[in-house]
Amino acid sequence: MDSTVLGEILSVLLFAVAIGTLMLGYPVAFTLGGTSLLFALLGWLVGAFDPSYFATLAPRYFGIMQSEVLVAVPLFILMGTVLERTRIAEALLTTMGQCFGPLRGGLAVAVIVVGALLAASTGVVGATVVTMGLISLPAMLRAGYDPRLATGAICASGTLGQIIPPSTILIFVADFLQGANAEAQLRKGNFAPDPVSVSDLFAGALLPGLLLVGLYILWSVALAWARPSAAPAITMTDAERGSLPLRIVASLVPPLLLILAVLGSILAGIATPTESASVGAVGAAALAILRGELSLARLQEAAESTLKTTSMVFIILFGASMFSLVFRTMGGELLIEQVLHGLPGGRVGAVLAAMGMMFLLGFFLDTFEIIFIVVPLTAPALLLLDIDPIWLGVMIGVNLQTSFLTPPFGFALFYLRGVAPGSVSTGDLYRGIIPFVALQLLALGLLWEFPGLATWLPRLLFG
Repeated sequence: MDSTVLGEILSVLLFAVAIGTLMLGYPVAFTLGGTSLLFALLGWLVGAFDPSYFATLAPRYFGIMQSEVLVAVPLFILMGTVLERTRIAEALLTTMGQCFGPLRGGLAVAVIVVGALLAASTGVVGATVVTMGLISLPAMLRAGYDPRLATGAICASGTLGQIIPPSTILIFVADFLQGANAEAQLRKGNFAPDPVSVSDLFAGALLPGLLLVGLYILWSVALAWARPSAAPAITMTDAERGSLPLRIVASLVPPLLLILAVLGSILAGIATPTESASVGAVGAAALAILRGELSLARLQEAAESTLKTTSMVFIILFGASMFSLVFRTMGGELLIEQVLHGLPGGRVGAVLAAMGMMFLLGFFLDTFEIIFIVVPLTAPALLLLDIDPIWLGVMIGVNLQTSFLTPPFGFALFYLRGVAPGSVSTGDLYRGIIPFVALQLLALGLLWEFPGLATWLPRLLFG
């Protein structure tokens, strides 16, 4: 059999074996690296892989470690961790709950608003879900809320950090799309392509992120009016009502200032994402100091948590780089390109197939795993079809947000299950997220129908 055909067969088997092994629960980085080495050996034995390609891995790894753009990742994680451990998020949740609580469905609206604010100031999904689960879920249950609405609102709003900037997910998507777009444009004869920056993707994701917030709120309010018993209003004492304005200012102004400093400086073109992330990390620490919540022990905990999270993400990226190298050099990339370009419907069919695959993988794999495996393999083929890279990046971000909600491996469900009281069943969690997953798919459909939701703001701000 021809070595080219053997290489394509091995590349398909490599993808299938890697996905299957990940579903069994083996460590991601070692699974990607180990299966890649195994199939590289098989490819070398049948003449479908040249081991000399491994020489390109070292420059790739050093390029990742020296990337100024990717430095923003640990800085944004540190910013979110400091805010979570110094109870700034807790004060915001409590105050917003009392602000919206007297309205029917108000506690659900408060959770969604706070989730959006925390997403724009932290971008850390796990910390947001756990914090809201510890504080808001007991209050919602005591107020008589339907457990399905309560858990669904908390999980869905907690995942807004996936799409609302500053999102670490979007940083990696932008990095991959930059390389894929440059490759696609070179193949089309354009030797000076417009770059795809993190700032472009942040600006492109802002309106779709706010659209999701609006859809969540509309659903919660509509359900509250259709079924008043599912989301009753709560009453406040005169003392609580009298001190509420001052507490709103005290709890809301600091996060808004941080959002303005971080996201505003990026969108205004004043600072790069990495520079803004530095400001955000320092700003979060300053806010914690002003509140008297930042001790040396808490700062050390935040730094250690940031170190663990960042190390995990980049080790996965290193394993994914080896996987991508072996898969592509054995002909897998060309095979994907031929399949996507040969689908009925042209660009529409290709994008639908790629989005459908990412959505289905989201039931079983983590967001980072999907990004590091699927995006580098499918993006070049899609961008060859003259698809706007910013629109594609935002579509990927909204699509992958569902991976945190879809069972059996929806991480937001695990986070909330770990802190939810025993009266809330796992079935309540699974049923509660169904409407919010449907709303995310609706947002994806609106983004498909109206691409300007993702492309208008970047063009307005950056040309």
